[in-house]
Amino acid sequence: MDAIHLEDLAFFAYHGVHEEEARLGQRFHIDLSCYLDLDPAGRKDEIALTVNYAELVGVVEEVVTRTRFRLIERLAGAVAERVLAFDPRIERVRVRVHKPGAPLPIATGRVSVEVDRQRGG
Repeated sequence: MDAIHLEDLAFFAYHGVHEEEARLGQRFHIDLSCYLDLDPAGRKDEIALTVNYAELVGVVEEVVTRTRFRLIERLAGAVAERVLAFDPRIERVRVRVHKPGAPLPIATGRVSVEVDRQRGG
């Protein structure tokens, strides 16, 4: 299956279980893979036959910045749901949410979750 990948999209938002995360906010990074048939766009070289990347980024930004989630698992699921609803040509979506500022008891590290959803599944 063909795919469009958008990687390391950075957004400032207020997700988290801890009160200071909701108050102060932090950066979240999103990796997105959308699976669809890219053959028509590739053959005719027309944007109308594929997913517009700029519009897709706007859809992700809307979910990430306009709703507060306690868990990044829920954030990832909400992004996946919205992307599938955005364009019926997208048959499957994989979303990875990175939370570089997660409160961990070590000096470095990064937490991420990944969800994989498909239409009708």
